[in-house]
Amino acid sequence: MEKPKFKTVQEVVASGERLPERYLQTPTGDDEVQPLNGLVPEMDIPTIDLSLLLSSSEDGRKELSKLHSALSKWGVVQVMNHGITEAFLDEIYKLTKQFFALPTEEKQKYARDIGNVQGYGNDMILADDQILDWIDRLFLTTYPDDQRQLKFWPQVPVGFKETLHEYTMKQKPVIEQFFKAVARSLELEESCFLEMHGQNARIDTRFNMYPPCPRPDKVIGAKPHGDGSAFTLLLPDKNVEGLQFLKDGKWYKAPIVPDTILINVGDLMEIMSNGIYKSPVHRVVTNKESERISVATFCIPSPDKEIQPVEGLVSETRPRLYKTVKKYVEVYFDSYQQGRRPIEAALI
Repeated sequence: MEKPKFKTVQEVVASGERLPERYLQTPTGDDEVQPLNGLVPEMDIPTIDLSLLLSSSEDGRKELSKLHSALSKWGVVQVMNHGITEAFLDEIYKLTKQFFALPTEEKQKYARDIGNVQGYGNDMILADDQILDWIDRLFLTTYPDDQRQLKFWPQVPVGFKETLHEYTMKQKPVIEQFFKAVARSLELEESCFLEMHGQNARIDTRFNMYPPCPRPDKVIGAKPHGDGSAFTLLLPDKNVEGLQFLKDGKWYKAPIVPDTILINVGDLMEIMSNGIYKSPVHRVVTNKESERISVATFCIPSPDKEIQPVEGLVSETRPRLYKTVKKYVEVYFDSYQQGRRPIEAALI
């Protein structure tokens, strides 16, 4: 199948051409209050000790309480003691940087096919009038093994495939522990979310490159959105800020804390928790001087699983807020590119 022809953001930058109109945001009233490249306050999210969350000790209960508070307030936490060494996380970052530094012809070998989200490319173009995000990305399904499309897994840099496989295996227990901890934080049976999520739950990993941008006041790295996952695990750039979360109509920047993984609630956990934990709207702003790299891992339920509010969280005082959804991620991408929130369609 012939690969689609597109110009990545890195190619746009390298060509030195004028900034294409397709990347320029149209101003909204909100931009006057908080312009894209304006100063924003930092979120006050806690760093949670993942190793304590399943402990019945006093310290464990304190961490659970911190988790509940942060997820209720922000929908975001940072976790430490997650069992993945800093050296290994640095290796993932280094390989990502090396991949995006390859010549265009080499990266194009992994270009996604039309209609496929997996592979290398720029922002997915679904409409002629769509304003594009200033991002190049490599998107891969990494679990279960039979859903891997290995033709999109880079052969270079050397070790990329093996390290990505190892990273996926190291994330699996982190994801499982986190699911159980979230259930405990809501005083539910600890495997209830995991069971609804399913045995064949999928893991997607996206490697993001935001090149330096000449007009950070007019161009966005990733448009405001909530994630279509149950959770997203993010390895942010250690040196360059850019990730921001919306709370009560105001943007806040995510702090950079070394050796932590940032985890945010996705739409599907919002549904399962009957709206107690909200899927936060977030965006990535661009930077004039520096490129920014991040690696996001999305936890997607088994395709055969129906996702709905867990019984223990529905009562007379808190009626059911969401419909039952299935294969949510399939409707998610279209809504995302149109700047809509697909979760709104799931509200009763």
